[in-house]
Amino acid sequence: MTARLVGAQQTCPASGISFKGDLGLSVLGNKTLGDEMALTELSADEHAASMADYVAERNLAASALGSRGPVRYDADGNLHSDILAEFETNGFYIFEGVVDLDEVAELRTAVEDTIERAPSPPDSDTDKQGRPALGLDYPIRPYIFIKPLSDPWGGTDLLSGRHPVKFTEPTPDDDAPDHVVHLILQMCTSMPAALRLYGHPELLSIAEAINGPDFVPYNDSIFVKKPGVGGSVAWHQDGATHWDNPDWYPGIHGFNFQVQLYDTTPANALWIVPGSHTEGRIDIRQRVAANETGERLPDAIPLIANAGDVTIVNRQMLHGSFANTSPDPRVSITFGFYPHSSVLGVSGGLNITLDDNKSGKKVYDAQHIRRRSAVVQVALDARHQARPEERRYCYAPFAEVENEYRYGPETIANVLSDYTRFDIAI
Repeated sequence: MTARLVGAQQTCPASGISFKGDLGLSVLGNKTLGDEMALTELSADEHAASMADYVAERNLAASALGSRGPVRYDADGNLHSDILAEFETNGFYIFEGVVDLDEVAELRTAVEDTIERAPSPPDSDTDKQGRPALGLDYPIRPYIFIKPLSDPWGGTDLLSGRHPVKFTEPTPDDDAPDHVVHLILQMCTSMPAALRLYGHPELLSIAEAINGPDFVPYNDSIFVKKPGVGGSVAWHQDGATHWDNPDWYPGIHGFNFQVQLYDTTPANALWIVPGSHTEGRIDIRQRVAANETGERLPDAIPLIANAGDVTIVNRQMLHGSFANTSPDPRVSITFGFYPHSSVLGVSGGLNITLDDNKSGKKVYDAQHIRRRSAVVQVALDARHQARPEERRYCYAPFAEVENEYRYGPETIANVLSDYTRFDIAI
């Protein structure tokens, strides 16, 4: 598939406007995970020291592999075929310098303000300053808390049991808090800056190039890995629906973007096993058990990025991240897209229902898909209002009705207030 740029004087049909952007989660409530921690005898510093040789070796391997560079287009305005070929082969790419530093700074502030508005303690209705906590009226509470340095999903049945092996859980320092924010959800409601990022023209052009012009969003989350307390995410593959599909292919479960708000290091980065997206469903438990160094897989690499870089990873890729015992933060704004054909008429393998009876699986029909996809169109307009000089992407499913999805009080109420009810998780 190819993506055409909406160029300097092009107009989306019927819009009347000329113009010059860890993974697949559905959860309910403010959750505190990791209460059953299996603490090791390793302190945070000892864990960091024990990982040093491994991360240095695999960082060299990552540097040698490449699969990184700026967003590039060919003479026809399509995403360059070299990038598409590397993504198809390796299952990832690191797009450098996509988000400018002014926008990065704005996003950092928005994330930190959102963390400050989290309930304290996690089951409270107020934040640590006594104000009403953010998200009390959201359909899904927007915070997931964990114990510091814990692995909340590894070795559990949560999220369809797709994290079968638990990562090492170092003992946090004595002054560590009881709980830390691990994930922030429903960012397009809470953070106008994040909504504008969701409409980034480069990211949406990439999505079209890979998944076609009718690409479908699923959910969004912000992974927060603060220094010395950030938790791990055990090895897993995100896809849960199409493994036995007779028409299976490596891109059938879509991809994730992660927009990096800080420089990432091997000690706090997302780790992947390049090429593993082509292997089908992997026996992760067996792979780790057969490895002499356990969770430190010999063919894994860290995705090293600078602030403003954006990583893209095939959702079928074997990936995870270790507890952040480093002195450096990682905050990754995560969202991605599916091919339309992977979603329409499908009952998601990761789906949860928000119906009153809390039973059954939701089949994603055209109406559901359009309701969730409307967030993309509102994001495009929000970005255009803030950056009118920037090239604007034209999202094909809404090209004829753009005027109905202007960012403002009406779409905030009718599209953004409860869009997580329509998240799509396959």
